[in-house]
Amino acid sequence: MLATIEPPLTHRDRAVLRAVAAGRCRQSTTLGSLTVDGLGLADQFAGRRLVDAGLITSQDGPTVLTESGRTLLAAA
Repeated sequence: MLATIEPPLTHRDRAVLRAVAAGRCRQSTTLGSLTVDGLGLADQFAGRRLVDAGLITSQDGPTVLTESGRTLLAAA
């Protein structure tokens, strides 16, 4: 059995989580992109990475932190 190790969150990931917590982010599932304050995020994979890690929601519209995302952000 192979074990996978998740890489630690980057400073950018933590900044995105803080922006999500502040209600500044939206996600488009059709485009697969995350916007902050209406502007596309330079790291086009950050949104997908945080969704896959279970830290933010993946529905269209305002993006919110999951319970895991809130816990991780509070611990930082």
